[in-house]
Amino acid sequence: MNKSQLVEAVAAGADISKADAARAVDALIASIQSEVKKGQRVTLPGFGTFERRARRARTGRNPRTGATIRVAATKVPAFRPGQTFKDVVSGKAPAPSAPKKAAPKKAAAKPAARKAKPAAKKAAPKKAAPKKKAPARKPAAAKKKAPARKR
Repeated sequence: MNKSQLVEAVAAGADISKADAARAVDALIASIQSEVKKGQRVTLPGFGTFERRARRARTGRNPRTGATIRVAATKVPAFRPGQTFKDVVSGKAPAPSAPKKAAPKKAAAKPAARKAKPAAKKAAPKKAAPKKKAPARKPAAAKKKAPARKR
């Protein structure tokens, strides 16, 4: 799944437009990145934890030349999945379903003081014309091979 597919899934699951879903996904990613950059841990219960880890300086080898090189210390992002996420992936727990859409609200009843207008007659739906069948195709004649040219 790529980002555009994720945006479509969020839009469908939350019953919002794709533009709103894209802004929500972008805001979520930006928030997680900024907090992890500060050194904060971001925990989403049931999903997992994003955090920053320090990687020590070390010596490495250049695979082309075999020379020993020094790799500097750095900070890297890390993700640790939560138990619910692990259970869903392993098949121990069912995958969560998208939230159900709320039933549309019914319009309030109109006051009885108004006179009811007679219902207009609805036009009877026209019957669809029967579909015409395509004429049967004749089998194509076998093509004759042209005789080879003599030189």
